[in-house]
Amino acid sequence: MTSRQNRPRDRAGRGIPEATVARLPVYLRALTALQDRGVATVSSEELAAAAGVNSAKLRKDLSHLGSYGTRGVGYEVEYLVYQISRELGLTQDWVVAIIGVGNLGRALAGYGGFASRGFRVAGLLDADESIVGQEISGMTVEHIDRLEDIIADHGVSIAVIATPAGSAQGVCDRVVAAGVTSVLNFAPVVLSVPDGVDVRKVDLSIELQILAFHEQRKAGGPDGLTPLAAGDAPPGATHYVETVEA
Repeated sequence: MTSRQNRPRDRAGRGIPEATVARLPVYLRALTALQDRGVATVSSEELAAAAGVNSAKLRKDLSHLGSYGTRGVGYEVEYLVYQISRELGLTQDWVVAIIGVGNLGRALAGYGGFASRGFRVAGLLDADESIVGQEISGMTVEHIDRLEDIIADHGVSIAVIATPAGSAQGVCDRVVAAGVTSVLNFAPVVLSVPDGVDVRKVDLSIELQILAFHEQRKAGGPDGLTPLAAGDAPPGATHYVETVEA
């Protein structure tokens, strides 16, 4: 494998919709599981079910890669794994730096799935003097002052920001200024970046709130609108809560 030196090919320019790009890792995960079980071929219906999409959408997505399967046989699992991996850039070695080595940062540093998917964690950085110098998952935590040096020395392609919200934007500004154009943000804040920089945000609290919404609906919770009872809303505020329609 080789370290990335240039930006990946422009997928939008190649006619692959962003929604399709977002589903490719899901297909790859399902295919990898099939490969691990020794499955050689898979139908579009079986792969779609494993990925949680309908088969027509899956076939259209894979057609953007030039893969159409064989009627009566389906898709060759090994080759489709290669096609999707190549399209996602996973046939290269993508170097990652994790900034912020609290509980979340430590968990990310120890995640074994990075290496098997083409990502190599080359740096752990933190501003806390009590953490700097510690050995975590075989790596020594460096001081945040060395951020630019770590990026340059290791050819970092992706920065993972797992800092507190208050310091995330400053860290992001520094990694962008150092030439990193892909950021995975775990901090509970929206980052502002210039054009040409890609940010993916992971917010566990938002995902939990969305699940709470669906749990409430499944339990027969509110889905209509009615004014709050007296005393339930802040003074001077007009609020509504949802109730089940008769």
